[in-house]
Amino acid sequence: MTAPVVPQTAEVEDDVTVPGAARRSPLRTVLLAVIAVGLVLLGGGLAVALGIGRTADPTVDSVDAGFSRDMARHHLQGVEMANLVAERSQDPEIRQLAFDISAAQTNQAGRMQGWLALWGLPTTGGDTMAWMSDSGSHAGHDMPSDGALMPGMATEEELANLRQLSGTAFDVEFLRLMIRHHQGGRDMAEYAAEHAQERAVRELADTMAQTQTAETGTMTDMLAARGGTPLPAP
Repeated sequence: MTAPVVPQTAEVEDDVTVPGAARRSPLRTVLLAVIAVGLVLLGGGLAVALGIGRTADPTVDSVDAGFSRDMARHHLQGVEMANLVAERSQDPEIRQLAFDISAAQTNQAGRMQGWLALWGLPTTGGDTMAWMSDSGSHAGHDMPSDGALMPGMATEEELANLRQLSGTAFDVEFLRLMIRHHQGGRDMAEYAAEHAQERAVRELADTMAQTQTAETGTMTDMLAARGGTPLPAP
């Protein structure tokens, strides 16, 4: 009897560099991570995994859908900034903070993308922040147009500058940008926690608001300890 032929697998040396791997952009890496989280959730029992009680689905212009679209995009930038820390900072406290932010916001962004898929709604499009347009609590913020930056988000110029820094200079600028980013995101989360239709959306938004309030306080103390001053609130 002839022994079965076992297909051979190529051995990969530890020091082999995959072509193009080093050139993968930070944003693409973040997007792939969020998509992976969303796929896991969608493959794990949809409504149960996403924490949604099935009633009438939110509409495309609802608070639930608008918050999920906009906050997912807001989170993606937060994760992108946090992921720079591993290569630009040597401060253990900053590195731990960034790891926590990246892990939490990647998971939350994937969950919100999963909700939109479950509701049969697009993950992009619509007027940015239109779901908060009737909110008195949004006074003081300019309402962004479609595709514009949301409150607290860093500009491309600010991100480019951050990528060029290292050491303490990076740590200070990272904290300044992330504090402002959290302040803008917190306002969005507080509105959704009060006005969203789905209980799961309200609960997640409330968790975000509480977490970002606490982290803002922590980062403000860290910034002061490193001789920095916060940016103006959004």
